[in-house]
Amino acid sequence: MKRSALASIALALSMSAAHAQTIGVSMSDLDKFRTALLDGITAHAKTISGTKLLTENAKGDAELQKKQMQKFVADKVDAIIVTVADGDLGPQLTKIAVDGGVPLVYLNNVPSNLEDLPATQAVVASNEKESGTMQTKEVCARLNGKGRVVVLMGEPFSPAARMRTQDIVDVIATPECKGLEIVERQAAYWSRDYADQQMQEWLAAGVKFDAVIANNDEMALGAIRALKKANVPMKDVVVAGIDATDDALAAMVAGELDVTVLQSATGQGAGALDAAIKLAQKQTVPRENDIPFELVTPQTAAKYLPKSQ
Repeated sequence: MKRSALASIALALSMSAAHAQTIGVSMSDLDKFRTALLDGITAHAKTISGTKLLTENAKGDAELQKKQMQKFVADKVDAIIVTVADGDLGPQLTKIAVDGGVPLVYLNNVPSNLEDLPATQAVVASNEKESGTMQTKEVCARLNGKGRVVVLMGEPFSPAARMRTQDIVDVIATPECKGLEIVERQAAYWSRDYADQQMQEWLAAGVKFDAVIANNDEMALGAIRALKKANVPMKDVVVAGIDATDDALAAMVAGELDVTVLQSATGQGAGALDAAIKLAQKQTVPRENDIPFELVTPQTAAKYLPKSQ
């Protein structure tokens, strides 16, 4: 009986060890949204027994991110999740993972080598064609198809920033929105402070505009801060962002932000961890895993507010 019991315990322990997974996570940076992505991974990991996370912040530095990837490989993690600092860095990160025999999941940002990803790699993101398109169509509707627009872009080499900006251009080219004109567009690096500074420069230069379309909420909030400091009535400017962060929703309730688009950080983070664990267990995962965007306006904001509000 003792031998049988010991054998059962040993089997249980070996099965538990077999399911334990160590996942390396390299975040390109930790602004408000990317922190929410990491929180989504961390929260989901707590629900999966035996899952250990090793997390790193590349702070926007491509070379640092490559070193973090190499360290994960050297540490023999079971899989890696990465929000790539530069989409064009994808081929190099893919090679590091392939050479190290470690599955890789790209989170949020789509790498430039998407079509060439091996079966051991996948992308979990939202379709950026939806984000900027939803955002700009709503701005167009609020301006009745006519007006002057300034655009605040994210990091110049970010695939999300590129696509969201192209979405704006594409919508303005449609017959119903061709009365819109982009009068200025500048990169504000996803940052509230940079957007505030850029908006102050436009205002000081006498740039006239009816709407601000920002690639994310942080930049939209920076623009709002600058507009308020300049005593510009918020009712006179349509301001649009993307992400539906808590701060953005609060600004919407306050009548300052007009449009945002929910990008589910929780859904993307959890989806990336699920994909990483499946790949580590040699299961098949689709190359592209889409988490849908949702348009948020003052009329629908209540359903997206934090539960405590």
